[in-house]
Amino acid sequence: MALFGVDETVIAVLAPFAAALVAPTAVRMFWHNAAWLLAIVPALVFLHFFSYVGAVSQGQTFEEGFAWVRGYGVNFTFYLDGLAVLFALIVSGIGTLIILYAGGYMKGHPQQGRFMSFLFLFMGSMLGVVTGSNLLTLFIFWELTSITSFLLIGFDHLLAASRRAAMQALVVTGGGGLALLAGLLMIMNVTGETEMSNVIVSGEALRNSSLYIPILIMVLLGAFTKSAQFPFHFWLPNAMEAPTPVSAFLHSATMVKAGVYLLMRLNPVLGDTAAWITILPFFGGLTLLVGTLLAVRQTDLKLILAYTTVASLGLLVMLTGAGSEVAIEGAVIYLFAHALFKGSLFMVAGLVDHECGTRDLMRLGGLRKAMPITFLAAVLAALSMGGLPPFIGFIGKEMLYDGTWNLADNALLLTVVAVLGNGLMLAAAFGVAFKPFLGAPTKTPKHAHEGPVLMWLGPLTLAFCGLAAAVGIGWTGGSLIAPMAGAPVHGDYHLIPAHISAPFYLSLITIALGLFIFCRLDAVRQIMARVLKAIGWGPDRGFDQFISLVVRFAGVFTAIVQPGKMQVYMNTVFVVVALALLVPMGLYGEAPSMPAMPDFHFYEWLVLALIVMGVIAVLVARTRLIAIVSLGIQGFAVAVLYMLFGAPDLSFTQFMVETLSVVILALVMTRLNLSAHDNRPFRETISHAVIAIAGGIGFGALLLAVTQVPFDSRLSDFFAANSRVVAHGRNIVNVIIVDFRGFDTMGEISVVMITGLAILALIRVRKRGGKKEETPPGDGSLAPVSDAKPEVAP
Repeated sequence: MALFGVDETVIAVLAPFAAALVAPTAVRMFWHNAAWLLAIVPALVFLHFFSYVGAVSQGQTFEEGFAWVRGYGVNFTFYLDGLAVLFALIVSGIGTLIILYAGGYMKGHPQQGRFMSFLFLFMGSMLGVVTGSNLLTLFIFWELTSITSFLLIGFDHLLAASRRAAMQALVVTGGGGLALLAGLLMIMNVTGETEMSNVIVSGEALRNSSLYIPILIMVLLGAFTKSAQFPFHFWLPNAMEAPTPVSAFLHSATMVKAGVYLLMRLNPVLGDTAAWITILPFFGGLTLLVGTLLAVRQTDLKLILAYTTVASLGLLVMLTGAGSEVAIEGAVIYLFAHALFKGSLFMVAGLVDHECGTRDLMRLGGLRKAMPITFLAAVLAALSMGGLPPFIGFIGKEMLYDGTWNLADNALLLTVVAVLGNGLMLAAAFGVAFKPFLGAPTKTPKHAHEGPVLMWLGPLTLAFCGLAAAVGIGWTGGSLIAPMAGAPVHGDYHLIPAHISAPFYLSLITIALGLFIFCRLDAVRQIMARVLKAIGWGPDRGFDQFISLVVRFAGVFTAIVQPGKMQVYMNTVFVVVALALLVPMGLYGEAPSMPAMPDFHFYEWLVLALIVMGVIAVLVARTRLIAIVSLGIQGFAVAVLYMLFGAPDLSFTQFMVETLSVVILALVMTRLNLSAHDNRPFRETISHAVIAIAGGIGFGALLLAVTQVPFDSRLSDFFAANSRVVAHGRNIVNVIIVDFRGFDTMGEISVVMITGLAILALIRVRKRGGKKEETPPGDGSLAPVSDAKPEVAP
């Protein structure tokens, strides 16, 4: 389908970016009520992707877009199947509610328009990730999610904690993104494909490739960092420094699931190997247990939910790597359920914080009468998160237990891990939903009251969706879950309804375990506090130590390579140039043969003698001013050679350039207050001589090698044939400079201009206190700049 000649899916993905442009203006005009207007954009995007549900449920796929950078095979294309459509519905559907929620949550904030703009930028980036077909386009959107997440986490940039959390998230997810880029490039190299729709049918080529393990490692690094898998899990709880709409949208329902999406998308080509079914269940299960144990330790509502999100992501990764089709179905339906109940609970936590002034469980209680709608949303979402009927979370738990229980390998181990993790998660969910609302009312920093409709509409809607999805499981399973599960396993699968079997009994055990932990939540919290105190060190502290080590290393390295001495810089440059010229010639046997002595005319001998005298004059000069003037002799001698060989225009240009260079350099040197003498150690003089000779031999050898190669006249013939016809110029040299390499000439002019500005700055340099530099003695005796390091401000 196309609208105005552009595919509608392209418009749908780009629509949030357009909304980001108008959001600040809309907020200035309508204040917080602009949320109602702005929410129309993601709502329309939701309706667009919803229109594909019927087709993808029947196994159809769609690819839309256009060629972007043809020469590199980069296309702006989008691939829609069950997996992409469900993710797009989650992003746009929850995004609609988040925009409304943000309107109420950020009411009165002076930067609400900027905040809305950032949200839309992220929304568009996430839509590009889950629908992108071209691998490089997908990577661009992948990195955009990291950048926009950085902007949203650090929105309260005046707070040190927000800045640290934003930088931490950017470093971790950005580093993983670079690893993912390497993996995608290797996939393109092995398969010869750039479109995801073609890659996912190239499973045997990838699994049999010698690059399979490097590809797997790079992809897993990208997915694990984005989806906060152990040991990269620490950035997600720290990201709770962001405003609650960010936590509800990015860090529960959408961005953190990008890694899970990637693993599901690439399961047909990277899965079903020993490495895949070992690494993913191990790290996923470990993340599940670590996340839930740390969750019950917390008293901050958002931190509890953040750690349970980490745990849920671990559960999804574990199921994705389990190697079972039923486990994949369990992962898919749990992912769908998690987006609903976790988005709702995060918004509930924000509502409580917004209307009570705190989100500390120890300071909250008895809010059910003051906030009845919020209480209802919290209970419905928590029951789904706890896996109780008749909610979608219960069906998801049944399916995932069915997937782990019937595995061929490690069935018992993974089932036990899943039961423990889900039991702890139920306790954490009930802690968030019941502790603040039941019991005796407590005194809160703000008078507790129900929030505005903009804030409770989202959590209540998502909570009821979790109930409706379970009640209408026939349509949910057939239209959403089964098509999405079919993409990771490349087949047609249908949701298995809940029934009395092993998964049902495992659900009962989970519920009993969760209720037991919930009733003893304070004791469990104290035990976890003692355990963490005994451990002492964790990945979060390790990240700080790593950054500190990088900073110290950067300081030492910079002190070595940037010591503040021009002499060191020049020596380094010329040593590298000499090595680059001489080493390849020696390694590859490309050194030129010694040419025969040319038969010079007497005037050519005079020019050669002039050049030699100029070199000697530079070497024996006592001051730099004399050396500069003597150096000009070489340029003038070259100009004479141009003239002798029939290039008067080049000769004239060389005369002018050399004259200006000598004059300007002499002017600068006379304005600098340098010491009177240049007393260099003999060892330094010898080293400089060796470097200079090596560089001279290298350039000379290169020129001889070039001239000894048969002349290729194709470029000369092209200029001769086209200078008059194309550029309408008779002087071929001028045409080349002005027309054929005009941009290069503009660059040279820019360099000359910048150099002139630098020279002007040197001439006008002043001493501290405002006094101008004193001019040197009248004889112009100059010496090099002192080697002493300049003072550095603390």
